[in-house]
Amino acid sequence: MSHGNARTTFHGRKLIVARWQNGWTKAHIAAAMGLSRKCVRTWITRYQDEGEAGLVDRSSRPHTSPRRTTAETEQRIVELRGAERRGPAWIGAELGVPARTVSRVLRRHGQPRLAALDPMTGEVIRFSKQTAVRYERARPGELVHMDVKKLARIPDGGGWRAHGRVAVTPDRSRAQRSENRSPGYDYVHSLVDDHSRLAYSEILPDEKGTTCAAFLTRAAAYFTAHGITRIERVMTDNAWAYKYSLREVCAALGARQKFIRPHCPWQNGKVERLNRTLVTEWAYRQPFTSNAERAAALAPWLEHYNTRRRHSALGGEPPISRLAPT
Repeated sequence: MSHGNARTTFHGRKLIVARWQNGWTKAHIAAAMGLSRKCVRTWITRYQDEGEAGLVDRSSRPHTSPRRTTAETEQRIVELRGAERRGPAWIGAELGVPARTVSRVLRRHGQPRLAALDPMTGEVIRFSKQTAVRYERARPGELVHMDVKKLARIPDGGGWRAHGRVAVTPDRSRAQRSENRSPGYDYVHSLVDDHSRLAYSEILPDEKGTTCAAFLTRAAAYFTAHGITRIERVMTDNAWAYKYSLREVCAALGARQKFIRPHCPWQNGKVERLNRTLVTEWAYRQPFTSNAERAAALAPWLEHYNTRRRHSALGGEPPISRLAPT
């Protein structure tokens, strides 16, 4: 395919040849098609030498690259990266190669960035989103996703979203700083069914293990009331509160606890996406004048989310559409 600035395409070049064969002069062809005489002469010459094959685009890659990094040097760069786990600047200084060239060689050979490697073993500890597989469980309750979203509490009277940002002067008194200090955080615990996207959320004061365990119990009861009578697997991240506090609850539910890979939040993507929706459509959708006002708006929003809000992954239907009537 011709590049974006090409004046001719394969069919345009065939038209040049056809007009030349019909007796047009090269000057007249160039004038009619808005080309230079040299361009017309080039394509006619290529046609005479190679036939229609000569009218096909050719690669602009040079025939020779005398200054290209040798295969031996590239191999040495890759070996040094694996053995020393150093960056392009260090490797380039060792081999007498520009750091930019080292970066290109490493990228060409598919070497991961240093930030993705364990500094002691050199093993990959951060995985790429390109390795993630999109999936959806076949039935409700087969897998649920659990997570916590931390939100700053709203001071009485409303925060900056209601009144705008106020410039903070450096000469405030201690009393003023005490009055304007942060009101703390709310912790929005959420559980999402993988198949139906049915969601349940609560605003709780912390994310301790006992709090998470009690939330899961109440969320399971909510799911039961909506037709999901059994939860088979509970997926969470690797937070300490999840690792040691949910065992008894999962055992009581007959569910198996499942953890995502470290540093791979997209594996718990359905509840992470719910967190984003919560923020944009509930928490920050409008300016609230108090934290209690925002908290009171969560339950109605969840009812709307589960029963009326169109979900793109469900063909424009709400989560309740995938559950049996209760």
